[in-house]
Amino acid sequence: MTAERRKLDLWFDPLCPWAWMTSRWALEVAKVRDVDVEFHVMSLSVLNEGRDLPPDYRAGMDAAWGGVRVALAVQQQYPEKLTDFYTALGTRIHLRKESNSRPAHEAALAEVGLPVELADAADTDANDAALRAAQAEVTAAVGDEVGTPVIRVDGGLSLFGPVISPAPKGEEAGRLWDGFVNVCAYPGFFELKRTRTVGPIFD
Repeated sequence: MTAERRKLDLWFDPLCPWAWMTSRWALEVAKVRDVDVEFHVMSLSVLNEGRDLPPDYRAGMDAAWGGVRVALAVQQQYPEKLTDFYTALGTRIHLRKESNSRPAHEAALAEVGLPVELADAADTDANDAALRAAQAEVTAAVGDEVGTPVIRVDGGLSLFGPVISPAPKGEEAGRLWDGFVNVCAYPGFFELKRTRTVGPIFD
């Protein structure tokens, strides 16, 4: 990475549609700005362990373990393939409305040339210590009151968001990035928010 380039680190849980939207924006930013994007796994299931949640949300968190475990296995063993795997899996989950389950995991792995045996990670807690450590890094950076996505600019300040819908493209994506960089440059910044009036718009 040259001195002129910037770094955008983004933490995601494959289940989260808002992280998916932000990730698509991040990849668009890389086309119009001198920015290197790197994805990392975080876990909403870990974040919400032990919390009193509505039954439907609890069921979603219980079902989310598989996808994030497989994503972490890819990150650990084939880090250069994580972006492609996330795109393949996210396309299935969020655009095609497939279940975040083994058939989607295996299909996404095969699509990007990874061993489908990595899908076995979904069915075991053997690597959950690493998953909790990954989540602990995020929590240390932004606290435990926010979810996914989390973004860090140039190794500095980390923030939850941006929560966007739809994901901007082209120069519009670049301008949003420019503003986000300026916000992250001030260490005393904590929050901007308004009520969401639309759901994720996948286009």
